[in-house]
Amino acid sequence: MSRFQTSWEIAKRSWAVLKSDKTLAWFPVLSALGSLLVVAIIGGLIALAGIDSTSTGDSLQPIGWVLIVVAYLALAIVQTYFLAALVAGADQRLRGNDSTVRTALDIANSRLHRLLPWAVVTATVTMVLQAIEERFGIVGTIIGSLLGAAWSVVTFLAVPIIVFEDVGPVNALKRSGTLLKQTWGENIIGQGGLGLLMLLPMLVAFGIGALGVASGTAVVAIPLIGVAVVLLLLATVIVNALSGIYRTALYHFAADGRVPGEFSDLDLHDAFRPRRLGRGTGGAAGSGGIGGFFGGPSNN
Repeated sequence: MSRFQTSWEIAKRSWAVLKSDKTLAWFPVLSALGSLLVVAIIGGLIALAGIDSTSTGDSLQPIGWVLIVVAYLALAIVQTYFLAALVAGADQRLRGNDSTVRTALDIANSRLHRLLPWAVVTATVTMVLQAIEERFGIVGTIIGSLLGAAWSVVTFLAVPIIVFEDVGPVNALKRSGTLLKQTWGENIIGQGGLGLLMLLPMLVAFGIGALGVASGTAVVAIPLIGVAVVLLLLATVIVNALSGIYRTALYHFAADGRVPGEFSDLDLHDAFRPRRLGRGTGGAAGSGGIGGFFGGPSNN
């Protein structure tokens, strides 16, 4: 099976899980709404108290920078929390059980003491990468993008690990790195395939929006731009839901040596072949894997 076929099969199986339990799509929606609420609240506070208008221009007061840090932390907490709930719900579905939003949130609540420190770690990494990009211009942008992509891959399984193994952020990061050694191909192929799945609706949405702008009339432009925005939002919700489902299945394969639920009829030797380690081949033989929404994938 080619890498493209593997990516397509991963997307199809993730979609099958989502179709069988549409409640899983609520978690990216709740994450997005929570993130918008955080941005609105912090943005309002900065506008009220964080701007110092002087003759030389507008600059942030110290409280403004504090609020920006708070915003990064709050966004990381919101996105990590709802990703954990999605992973918990997907696990129930893959086990053949009915999942509910309430049950999944209860599981996430039981891991809050682990999720909150992990959110602090991810927020800190995000701020450092952002600082690199802003400080060093185009070179910083390239370096920040590469480091961000590497971080996304290395930590892809951290949230499932926290949910299912009840470990802290340091152990989750180490464990995610260990499982990455066993499933690096599946990790990258899966993330890449889901990223490509997002590409088509993005192109269509931008095309529709461009037609609206090119029309030059508000009567045509506003509805078309509205359609483009809705399409992008729907695609984002779906792809983030699929990413959460896939990372749950990949965790079980890496950690338990089994492929659950709708993923079980894949050609395991091609689609989920683990990388051989010194003593064995499967996740069960390894010592005993991140993400957030809208990050990336994502994941956040």
